[in-house]
Amino acid sequence: MPTRALTVAAVERIKPPSGGQADYFDKGFPGLALRVSYGGAKAWVYFYRLHGKLHRLTLGRSPAMSLAEARDAWRDARKTVGKGESPARRKPTAADSFVSVAEEWLKRDQAHNRSAAEVKRVIQRNVMSAWDGRLIATISRRDVLDLIDGVADRGAVTMARRLHAHLHRLFRWSVGRGIIEVNPMTDLPKPGAAVKRDRVLAGAELAVVWNAAEKIGWPFGPAVQLLILTAARRDEIGALRWAEIDGDEIKLAGARTKNGEPHSIPLSTAAAKLIDSLPHIGSSDYVFTTNGETPISGWSKAKSHVDAVAAKLNDGALPAWRLHDLRRTAATGLQRIGIGLQVIEALLGHVAGSRTGVVGVYQRHSYDTEKRIALEAWSREIERITEGKPAAIIPMQLRGRRR
Repeated sequence: MPTRALTVAAVERIKPPSGGQADYFDKGFPGLALRVSYGGAKAWVYFYRLHGKLHRLTLGRSPAMSLAEARDAWRDARKTVGKGESPARRKPTAADSFVSVAEEWLKRDQAHNRSAAEVKRVIQRNVMSAWDGRLIATISRRDVLDLIDGVADRGAVTMARRLHAHLHRLFRWSVGRGIIEVNPMTDLPKPGAAVKRDRVLAGAELAVVWNAAEKIGWPFGPAVQLLILTAARRDEIGALRWAEIDGDEIKLAGARTKNGEPHSIPLSTAAAKLIDSLPHIGSSDYVFTTNGETPISGWSKAKSHVDAVAAKLNDGALPAWRLHDLRRTAATGLQRIGIGLQVIEALLGHVAGSRTGVVGVYQRHSYDTEKRIALEAWSREIERITEGKPAAIIPMQLRGRRR
């Protein structure tokens, strides 16, 4: 454990060890050391004894925290120890607070991910307020467990599992950047079990949702109806742009799809008619917008509105359902009326199932014609369901072309 009077130049010149880490103690400042990891990360740490036990506290990262700032932090921490109190809960420096590190992680590790906005929302809503003012280095395994268990205990097990995954990646990234030394979530099991959703709305239920959407009107009403007609994902329709509508189809770039692949959705006669009836908000390119600047948000509130209207139309609430169930309902309905599985998967934009492995590499047929036939048949099925007509017999050729 080398000890010497550190200077700014000396701190800059210190090279990382060939392996592990090395502590360089600052002469005249007992317990203050510059910890240098073999990866090149440098951090100011303070070793102290409290109630007979040796502790180590990370004060901040270098060069974000200068030598002078490290010595000031050492003085504050040492004064706290002198009072018989732990300095671990002291107000963190901006660079090493959990909130600061989380924001840096979102910017550097998540910004280019398609789900970046959702990850940010989950972290801000569930974590930042709980750990505001905390040093990331002081967050323990127990802290993480308490946080995640709290989310699971309110009945949001799926959200708790997502939060587990996001935090695990955040802490692992922080270790790799030299911000913390140990990931407190290593080998920490996820809460509960993954929920496999299989809710499919019956014909009468789908009719109620369609009619409820009709009644709530712009902008969420037609958005929900377009979800039903196209079997698209919520965000694909919610953030739809006029520029993405090319004639009688929707063309989505890879950045707008879950699998990162470009995807086209043919517009049935009913879907095209619905879109033609929508208003243009100023010069906005968003199809569904209220302010002309951003796409619609507040789907949860809109879903509650649909449920309230549906309950009146149905003489009681529908069994629990989610907006994503409309996509599963469409897929199931398409199979029921005779559409082949490969066509349905192409329509949904799936790259799993029958399109994986060697088939996925060599079978590049787009099924554009079959997708158009399928959605036209589906729109007629929706019309039949909403009008209460008996089921029609679907010709076998709708299963796709013979090979």
